[in-house]
Amino acid sequence: MMKMNMKKILCGAMGLMMCFSLAACGNGDNNDDKQQDGTEGKKYSIGISQYGEHASLDNCREGFLQGLKDAGLEEGKDFEVDYQNAGFDDNMTIQIGQNFSAKNVDMMVAVATNSATGCYAAAEDKNIPVIYTAINDPEAAGLTAGNATGTSDKLPVDAQLDLIRKLQPEAKTIGILYTTSEPNSVSTVADYQAKAADYGFTIEAVGVTAQAEVTQGADTLIKKGVDCFCNLTDNTVVGVLPSILEKTNEAGIPVYGSEVEQVKIGCVASAGIDYFELGRQTGAMAAKVLKGEATCDEIPFETITEYGIYLNNGALAEMQITVPSDIAEKAIVTDAE
Repeated sequence: MMKMNMKKILCGAMGLMMCFSLAACGNGDNNDDKQQDGTEGKKYSIGISQYGEHASLDNCREGFLQGLKDAGLEEGKDFEVDYQNAGFDDNMTIQIGQNFSAKNVDMMVAVATNSATGCYAAAEDKNIPVIYTAINDPEAAGLTAGNATGTSDKLPVDAQLDLIRKLQPEAKTIGILYTTSEPNSVSTVADYQAKAADYGFTIEAVGVTAQAEVTQGADTLIKKGVDCFCNLTDNTVVGVLPSILEKTNEAGIPVYGSEVEQVKIGCVASAGIDYFELGRQTGAMAAKVLKGEATCDEIPFETITEYGIYLNNGALAEMQITVPSDIAEKAIVTDAE
């Protein structure tokens, strides 16, 4: 009798263990399925690598999150964000990408070219999707193959040159500061040099390798007697734009920005794009990938084509620049904050 009871107890215990084992396997299978095919209920992990903090890149990041929200994905419920700022340090962009890879995030999001290349290299072995934004030339940066896509912020160079010509009819030389290690900037400077003659300009470009060299580069252009500066979306240069403006204002040389935030802090005008909208467009693309509606290689990178004319009336008045009525009618006035 005792043996019979003991046998029943052992059989019951083994049965329970098998049930627990099957339940555990079932839960693991469900989680794996959700990770692979985007089944509803999955909370995604998104690593955001931003090259550095300034208003344009911040707007991109905020617009990206809005794009996910527009697509029905709610932060905290549907996804979690691991935001990392590289502080304009190229080595840090590599470390951030490697850290995201080690954490097996579901998606890497890169704001600016240097961060994108760092994430792309780190994600390749694990085939983690990379969504990038604020990349002037994705092809030149090697970001058009593999599990990656995003948006380009290619500047409307012709529109900017036309704007400068209309605001400064007598101007001959445009000065440009750029970082030699930023593919975005090298590509854009080449574009300006190719098109400047069509508008009666020559370009004086000064390359820098670090932020500490930027103000010295500004002094060089001022001494060369340029008629104006044209500021790019060069992250190293934009980071010290207020210091450049101090020097150019003292010299009486107008600076044209490349987007609205640069005009807000003192550039006279810009034919530029809206970086919040660029980020939102990127977020919509990322949502498709997260939901399993498309893969990165099925979504070609997109270039924002719409631009606005932004004016800072205070800065224009200080430089004694008169705005033609046809420009004033369609421009957005955004004086310095």
